[in-house]
Amino acid sequence: MTTPQVLWTPAADARATTRLGQFLSFCEQRHGRTFADYDELWAWSVGDGLEDCWAAIWDFFGVSAAEPYRTVLDDASMPGARWFAGARLNYAHHILRWADDRPDDIAIVGRSQSRDRVALTWRQLAEQVARARCGLRSLGVGEGDRVAAYLPNVPETIVAFLAACSLGATWTSCAPEFGVQAVLDRFTQVEPTVLVAVDQYRYGRRTVDRVDELATIRAGLPSLAATVVVPYPDASTSGDGTVTWDELLAETEPLEIVPVDADHPLYVLYSSGTTGLPKPIVHGHAGVLVEHFKVLGLHGDTGADDRLFWFTTTGWMMWNYVVSGLLVGAQLVLYDGDPNADGPTTLWAMAAEEDVTWFGGGAPFFTACMRAGVVPGEEFDLTAVRAIGSTGAPLPADAFRWIYESVSPTAMLSPFSGGTDVCSAFVGGSPLTPVWEGEIPTRYLGAAIKAFDEHGNPVVGEQGELVLTRPMPSMPVGFWGDDDGSRYREAYFEMYPGTWRHGDWVVISDRGTCVISGRSDATLNRGGVRVGTAEIYRVAESVEGVLDSLVVHLESEAADDPGHLVLFVVLADGLVLDDEVGERIRSGLRTGLSPRHVPDELHQVAGIPITLSGKKLELPVKRVLLGAEPGEVASRGALKNPEAFDAIVGIARDR
Repeated sequence: MTTPQVLWTPAADARATTRLGQFLSFCEQRHGRTFADYDELWAWSVGDGLEDCWAAIWDFFGVSAAEPYRTVLDDASMPGARWFAGARLNYAHHILRWADDRPDDIAIVGRSQSRDRVALTWRQLAEQVARARCGLRSLGVGEGDRVAAYLPNVPETIVAFLAACSLGATWTSCAPEFGVQAVLDRFTQVEPTVLVAVDQYRYGRRTVDRVDELATIRAGLPSLAATVVVPYPDASTSGDGTVTWDELLAETEPLEIVPVDADHPLYVLYSSGTTGLPKPIVHGHAGVLVEHFKVLGLHGDTGADDRLFWFTTTGWMMWNYVVSGLLVGAQLVLYDGDPNADGPTTLWAMAAEEDVTWFGGGAPFFTACMRAGVVPGEEFDLTAVRAIGSTGAPLPADAFRWIYESVSPTAMLSPFSGGTDVCSAFVGGSPLTPVWEGEIPTRYLGAAIKAFDEHGNPVVGEQGELVLTRPMPSMPVGFWGDDDGSRYREAYFEMYPGTWRHGDWVVISDRGTCVISGRSDATLNRGGVRVGTAEIYRVAESVEGVLDSLVVHLESEAADDPGHLVLFVVLADGLVLDDEVGERIRSGLRTGLSPRHVPDELHQVAGIPITLSGKKLELPVKRVLLGAEPGEVASRGALKNPEAFDAIVGIARDR
């Protein structure tokens, strides 16, 4: 890897003024040693200091337990690692304790296209949680029960989550744009006692009615004792088994938070579910606490002076991540609705109005803004923005440049990568590490990230499988209903026994930076030249007029046959995939990658099919092109734009 341009450098006093720098000094004093820089701290945190590092994070952030842990790491095997055994604590306590220190400060701001701006102080948040807790308890919710949400990204969702959490119940959620089958595929696996839902919302200027969908979901969940309906802005569902939000909050009682075991299920998240039932991934209280304190408080340098925004829905792990901004006392800025309601600057305008300090979004959002030619830093006052985060897909190098040229020349950029599997990131930005163009700056503390070749040997400077060689506290407690652990082992530990294989291709430089080039199970290997799909997209979408793309490689069994490469492209309005445009695309890939990665087929489509969390549908499209039945490879309810998948199915049938 050649060394790219440095776009951002930490301040000279970063070791003294940032929380990560202060944590470094905390560890030096605690263990009587010195760390020359962040890289030395990281090496210690994944080596001899693995347990000491996590214990230090616990103490640095004042994790409070009704009963202390006996050991930091009771069993280091993977799978099977047990963290903080013996501790009894509760995630909700570590958020709501801020209500005692800062009762009149704003905790949550909710911006929405369905109603006016909403703001809750810390006192109001705690009071509403106490009332919701009382209401849930009256509906029969207790420790170990599940509370499911069919809710948008609004303050009521956080209130309901914390109320359930305080009772020792387990939370799970889907966004209201999920199709009925996608919701039932998830919720039927965990058998919720109570469902909290909306039956309408607005997206842009359009009202979306979900009355019939909610009725079908309720009918498909025989475990439900009650459904709580949140008006947003109104509600039509009523009758047997329904409770209004106001009725849920009608009574109150002292806010008592139930201590639970360290690995007690906090929430259940789900894999995308494009090719079968989504995996129900269980995360525990202690693991999420220490991981989110680390990634938000240390690597994000997020604290009580921050106003944290990340565009997400409740169906993506980033919602859970953002809620944890409350752990470090940050004010949350929530947004629900169409992020392009007023054009590509909609979210930037809101960020300026709310003085957002930490702005986050998916990589496709930033590339869309770049292609639209907007310059938010000139159009709006974004001087409060000091950090920008990107995830969901690899961020192209030109988007790095666009952020520093068009948004903020001084913000720390954190393009990070991890997953629902750990409800966090393994790699990303750091207040102690420079930002190099096109590269993820560093590996995170406690994340023993390596790149493995096909023989399981670590490699530097060349592409390999992203693996973790040591356990992390926020690795799943398990999969719900997977009593013997077989599904969990199969998902992460089959290729390299005892080592977590994440399923991404990564190149780790000798500086510790990372470049992730796509899913390893969707990699293109043409004539021995292995290229991640993200590299294809970067080159193809740099061709003028190409807005989006999806590529699949149809391998051949013949040793001398490189297989068949198929590229689907979305073109700008008015452009047609004629010979001239096709040659520009082929020429760009030929010179930008290699002659082997020139597509054998090019197809123009109106849209690229993506999951509800924004992932391109690479493997299902590949399987359809190989002759599989569409219904067997992709659940329509798990797709954001099933019509785009239908169009590709039509192309496959015509081939």
